[in-house]
Amino acid sequence: MKKILILDRDGVINEDSDAFVKNADEWIPLPGSIEAMARLYQAGWILAIATNQSGLARGKFTQQDLDDQHEKLLRLLHAAGGDVHHIAWCPHGPDDDCECRKPRPGLLHQISLALNLNLEGALMVGDALRDLQAGQAVGCKAVLVRTGKGEKTLAAGEGLDDVLVVDNLAQLAEMLLTEASH
Repeated sequence: MKKILILDRDGVINEDSDAFVKNADEWIPLPGSIEAMARLYQAGWILAIATNQSGLARGKFTQQDLDDQHEKLLRLLHAAGGDVHHIAWCPHGPDDDCECRKPRPGLLHQISLALNLNLEGALMVGDALRDLQAGQAVGCKAVLVRTGKGEKTLAAGEGLDDVLVVDNLAQLAEMLLTEASH
């Protein structure tokens, strides 16, 4: 299996909010997520983020606000000894009919091009069905976390065939690193 991990952001790495995560102060990492990413990075995993950010199109926050959130993520990750190879985001709203808004696979195509990688067999980690569908469209294996909207997605039960379910990113990292050591 290729060691490529594509992560949704809100609800997987950081706390999600129905009112949108609008600035760096509201960007709060979920317990263990930064450390999990750092450990995977140190173990040779390629890490990328694919995130819908319709708050941009809706005027809830600016591009600078989003950049500040990603700067905070990277600052915390670097302090923990990790990094992210690429962050792809969709700035469009649900009615814009773009190719990059998940469940469409445009963000994954951006990651593939930016990193010159075939994503077949990579892991796509999300808390919503649309995250998993975007990954599956390019041949990724789907992983659902129970954090964020994960429990709600699990309760809906649709489209979850062949999906690995984990409590959170920390549990997934532990599984992947334990697997690698055997």
